[in-house]
Amino acid sequence: MRYQTEFDRSMHDPEGFWRDQAKQLPWFKFPEQILKTDAQGIGYWFADGQMNTAYMALDHHVETGRGAQTALIYDSPVTGSKARYTYAELTDAVARTAGMLAQLGVVKGDRVIIYMPMIPEAVIAMLAVARLGAIHSVVFGGFAAPELALRIDDATPKLILSASCGIEVTRRIEYKPLLDRALELAQHAPQGCVIFQRPALPATLIAGRDHDWTTLLAAAEPVGCTPVSGADPLYIL
Repeated sequence: MRYQTEFDRSMHDPEGFWRDQAKQLPWFKFPEQILKTDAQGIGYWFADGQMNTAYMALDHHVETGRGAQTALIYDSPVTGSKARYTYAELTDAVARTAGMLAQLGVVKGDRVIIYMPMIPEAVIAMLAVARLGAIHSVVFGGFAAPELALRIDDATPKLILSASCGIEVTRRIEYKPLLDRALELAQHAPQGCVIFQRPALPATLIAGRDHDWTTLLAAAEPVGCTPVSGADPLYIL
């Protein structure tokens, strides 16, 4: 009965229902207007609220005493690699990665394409972009160059974050040649690419355009969370 009651209320009183749900989140500024409709009839939820997804996912949990709890588990059956990140560790990694992106000019509202394998750095990248109030677009790692080029032109990213390769059970996929070809095909030219070098298959970087992830990260300072509107986009899918 609880589900049916909640569902019925969400249908009959959507603003009241979602106001109550929003109260459970750690906003920087709680929204006064839950649903705003523009002149074209398009609705915007929580448009005057101020929040940040990375803060809600990470910093809030550290501040409320969960910093030592595990936030992310990486377990790759292909490479045999395993790693655990606590909320405190993941917050620090994301804050420093956001600082790395900020040094390259990423600001609120910019788009960043993430073309990476399923490694911790991919999750860290998504949260780091969100921390800056920017918009990430995840492209499946190993996508062919023409498909990646289409997504580059669609998102018009300031930066592309990638890795040197993907590792599958029977083969290694070189990402960098695919990325280079996609940039040749695309009409839009990002300001740069940041490449995470995997030891299994390092990539050759192009001077003036490509940056080494580890080198930049070592020199980066952590940054805080940029407040964004509750109606601002988080990602392009």
